[in-house]
Amino acid sequence: MPSSSGPLPHRPGKVLAVHLAYASRAAQRGRRPAHPSYFLKPSSSVSGGGTVERPLGTELLGFEGEIALVIGEPARRVGVDRAWDHVAGVTAANDLGLYDLRSNDKGSNVRSKGGDGFTPLGPAVLPARGLDPAALRVRTWVNGDLVQEDTTAGLLFPLAQIVADLSQHLTLETGDVVLTGTPAGAGVVVPGDVVEVEVDVPGGPATGRLRTTVVQGEHGFDPALGSGPAVDDLQREEAWGSREAAGLPGHGLSPALRADLERVPTAALSAQLRKRGLDDVTVDGVTSNHPDRKLVGLARTLRFVPHRTDLFASHGGGLNAQKRLFDTVGEGEVIVIEARGETGSGTLGDILAIRAHARGAAGVVTDGGVRDHAAVSAVGIPVYSRGAHPAVLGRKHVPWDTDVTIACGGTTVQPGDVVVGDGDGVVVVPRALVEEVVAAALAQEAEDAWIAGQVAAGNSVDGLFPMNAHWRARYEQEA
Repeated sequence: MPSSSGPLPHRPGKVLAVHLAYASRAAQRGRRPAHPSYFLKPSSSVSGGGTVERPLGTELLGFEGEIALVIGEPARRVGVDRAWDHVAGVTAANDLGLYDLRSNDKGSNVRSKGGDGFTPLGPAVLPARGLDPAALRVRTWVNGDLVQEDTTAGLLFPLAQIVADLSQHLTLETGDVVLTGTPAGAGVVVPGDVVEVEVDVPGGPATGRLRTTVVQGEHGFDPALGSGPAVDDLQREEAWGSREAAGLPGHGLSPALRADLERVPTAALSAQLRKRGLDDVTVDGVTSNHPDRKLVGLARTLRFVPHRTDLFASHGGGLNAQKRLFDTVGEGEVIVIEARGETGSGTLGDILAIRAHARGAAGVVTDGGVRDHAAVSAVGIPVYSRGAHPAVLGRKHVPWDTDVTIACGGTTVQPGDVVVGDGDGVVVVPRALVEEVVAAALAQEAEDAWIAGQVAAGNSVDGLFPMNAHWRARYEQEA
C-alpha cells in the first residue's frame, strides 16, 4: 500500500474540503455561513502522517483536526436521505495549510493547502455502515495537550447534507475523500510540534491517533516565479484562532481607552477629527432612543440593498445576513446598518434588539427606521435611528452582507471603526487614530473648561476664546 495514500488502498481521485462547518468555529471567526462552501486539495497532499515540512521562510503552518469521509459507491445527485449510503468509511484527517500563502490564494487554497503531506489521513478507517453520522467526535492534541474537541452534533451542516450537496455539482467517485471542516481550537504549529487527531464514537470504535510531526523544510519559494509568503496580523489572528493566541494586542478597546471615550463628548471628537482633515465622520440624521446614554464600541457592519422580490426570496429568509450579525455580535461591539436613509420600514425590531443586548452589544446605529420602537427602547440597548416605522424589513430592504465597508448617514464606516454616540449624535473614529484623537480631545476639554471658568468670572471672550499668548501663558501656569 503506497505510503502517500495513508490508510486508503489507492490515492483518492479528489479531495474536497468544507470551508466552515462547525458552529464553534463560526463563532470564533465571527461569521456564520448560510450554506456550505468548498475547495479542492490535490491528491498528492495525502499522506499517512509521519512528518510534514514547514517551508523555509514561512511562519504560519496551521493545523485543523477533521473528520474525513471516504466515498464508497459513486454518488451523483443523491438526496440527503440516501447520501450516507454512499460513504464507505470515516477516518481522521489533519487539514494543514500555510496562512503565509493565503493573501493571493484565498478561497481556492491551491497553494496554501496543497503542499505535499498537507492532508494526513488515518490511521484506521471506520466502516460507515452502522455509524450514526450525528454522533461522531473529533479531537486534536498538540504536544499531548487537547486543543480541539467537538462532535458532529455541532455541525452547521450535517454530514449527509454535505455529501448530497456536493453530489448535485459533481460525481463523487469511489475512493474520493471529503474533509468536513474543523471545530474551534485550530491553530499554528512550529517545527518540533507533534499533532495528533482522532475520530471516534464516544465509548465506541475509534480510528486511533493520526500522528504528524512538523519539521523545518530546507526549501522556500522563489518570488520570481509567483507571489511568495506574505504575513500580516489578520493572517496571524486567523491562523492562531484569536489575537490573544497569536500574541497580538486585542482588537477591542482597553478599559482605560473605553473609559476615556465615555468621558469625551462627540463634539470634541468631531473637532479633533476635523483638525486632522476628517470632516465627514458623523452619522447624520439619527437620534437616540436613550439620549442620556453614551454609546462606545467597535463597528460591526450590515448592508441592506433596495427591495427586489427575487433577491428577497433568495436572501431574505432563514438565517439571513441581518439575523446572522445580530446572532454573532460580540460584547462591546456596535451594529451599524446601511439602510440608505430609507425610513419606510423598520431595520430591526424588539427580538433582534433583545438578542444584541443578550450578546453584550454596545448598541445599534441605523440610518433607517426601527420597528417596535417602544419595545426596543424598553430593552435598554442604545439605538440611533431615523425614527419609528411599523413595517417589516422586507417592505423596502434586502439583507445583503455583513462586515464590509458601508455608508451610514452619509459617512463611510468600516468594520473595527470606533463608534461613539451621545445626545449630539454619532461620530465614527478610525481605529488607528482613536488614541491620539481621544488624548487631544480630553486635553481640549480641560482647556475649554478652564476658559469657561474665566468667562463665568466676568472676562471677555476676546483674546480668551481662542486664547492669545497672554491667556495661554496664564493657563499653562494655572492648569
